[in-house]
Amino acid sequence: MPSMDEEGKKEYIDEFNEAEGSKKLDMWDYALGQQVLWEQLIADMQDISHELGIDKKLEKMMDEELKKAES
Repeated sequence: MPSMDEEGKKEYIDEFNEAEGSKKLDMWDYALGQQVLWEQLIADMQDISHELGIDKKLEKMMDEELKKAES
């Protein structure tokens, strides 16, 4: 699954800062579309996890990963 790394995010923001008019609007629209896509994906994954009874285990794993990332 493709992902945007820190360098990719920086490049996108730099390009957004330099863009004008309709390009800036297109980039904003694209980002909002990605947000909606990921929100729906996460909601679907939560539903599936709940149905399988593994949501608590996954939540604990996510908390552990967030703590690692923050340190």
